[in-house]
Amino acid sequence: MQRRDLLKAVPAAMALSTPALRSAVAQPAPTRNETLLLVQEYGPNSLDMQGLGAAQPVNGVSLNCYDRLVRFKSVPFSDGFTRTFDINALEPELATEWQESSDGSSVTFKLRPEARFHSGRPVTARDVKWSLDRAVSIGGFATTQMAAGSLEKPEQFVALDDHTFRIDYLRRDKLTMPDLAVTIPFVIDSELAIRNGGGDPWAKEYLKNNVAGGGAFRVESWRPGTETIYTRFDDWKNGPLPKLRRVIARDIASPSTRRALIERGDADISYGLPPKDFADLAAGGKVRVAGVPVPNAIWYVALNTAHPPFNDVRLRRAVAWAMPYERIMAASLFGRGVPMWGGPPEATTLAWPQPTPYRTDLDRAKALVAEAAPNGATVSLVFDAGVATIAEPMAVLIKESLGAIGITVELNKVPGANFRGELTKKTAPMVINRFGGWLDYPDYFFFWTLHGNNSIFNASSYQNPANDRLIDAARFAPDRARYERDVLGFLNLFMSEVPMVPIAQPLHDAAMQKTIGGYQFWPCREPDFRALTKG
Repeated sequence: MQRRDLLKAVPAAMALSTPALRSAVAQPAPTRNETLLLVQEYGPNSLDMQGLGAAQPVNGVSLNCYDRLVRFKSVPFSDGFTRTFDINALEPELATEWQESSDGSSVTFKLRPEARFHSGRPVTARDVKWSLDRAVSIGGFATTQMAAGSLEKPEQFVALDDHTFRIDYLRRDKLTMPDLAVTIPFVIDSELAIRNGGGDPWAKEYLKNNVAGGGAFRVESWRPGTETIYTRFDDWKNGPLPKLRRVIARDIASPSTRRALIERGDADISYGLPPKDFADLAAGGKVRVAGVPVPNAIWYVALNTAHPPFNDVRLRRAVAWAMPYERIMAASLFGRGVPMWGGPPEATTLAWPQPTPYRTDLDRAKALVAEAAPNGATVSLVFDAGVATIAEPMAVLIKESLGAIGITVELNKVPGANFRGELTKKTAPMVINRFGGWLDYPDYFFFWTLHGNNSIFNASSYQNPANDRLIDAARFAPDRARYERDVLGFLNLFMSEVPMVPIAQPLHDAAMQKTIGGYQFWPCREPDFRALTKG
């Protein structure tokens, strides 16, 4: 060996001294049954779900490449091969156990002493504190989501020793513990992040482009717009070691191409296809289609209550009576949803979503328009071009139906990249939207979409102090009786005031080969590679 070759070999040998790298080198290449090909419309635009502007697929990076203190309990779904979750039951992930203080002012977690980051560093309570400090301080959606569970200040998070961590409550909030199980409060290798942060206290740029976690998978390569490749972290100790060793998530914009790959058996799993494709695939029987009703989610039409003409409740009710519900379910959703119309006159259950009392009745709708706007009205209906396969036929059917009662509708298809900004303006008279709350409580959904705090998701610009008081009271109700009273209060106010017209509870559909097992649905609606099996 030449001296220059020896000098090259020494650093390489030293690098193999870390357990993570030794493990990676010692393993043979993944077999076909250990490699999964996922085809999706688009992949992550960042590797940091806490970062500003992170797109939906970044939840998958958080889920698979990072750990949280706890996770929701997995439970069987009714189709016999899918699993879903229990919002009211938590299981250990990074924490082995937790105990609430006797006075109910805090909760203390014990961390797994054997847990390691991908770097080989032990996971400590200091890393947990830094990670949660970051989540409540970084701003944007991450900080808002943490606040939804009354996790708001770095002072709440206390590292007692290397493997003991405490959260001090700001107030008693039933959402605090479930909020720790969503994808946002993931635990970061703080030393690695700080060392590479370039002086930024939260290492935003570094973590946008690098994973610094300890989850079951790590990112082997990431080519935005093309593919993301994940490989198993063989030293993962926070759950059963996954059967898959490699996952290739390929970005393919064309839904027909993705469908063809699934039908031919060239891809293992796909989601995000148009409802018609899932309906056809389910009927064909060649592949499995898992369709889980998304908890706390609806397709709906928001009516702007702050501006004419829908500041008049009579016209909002007219739209609710004129909505072509069955035709939308058939021609837009192709049956891939749960109907949200034709319910009893008043809410009698705490379930959300639940059917409203409205159904298609053009005579009732015409009578209300004649009373409130004898000369009719002209409005624009905004929808997201990014979901045009569903929203466009829905919009066309709504335009036709409302035209029959004297309301002229002009369609406004907004590019997907601009749709959130359009919601922020709160000027559109009508908006087709889909919203789903991660925490399956009615007060959580109404807090985000219809509370007078003027959240971005309050596309109806609905301001009603009585509604706000009921939502706030339900969120912090001292007992079950008070909770039921307050929830029924805002549900029945909603049925009467109609700031939005629910259409259907969407299904989260995924098509997969029949050799795929362990499919798990979580609130973040991204595939959990940790549970999947193949062959």
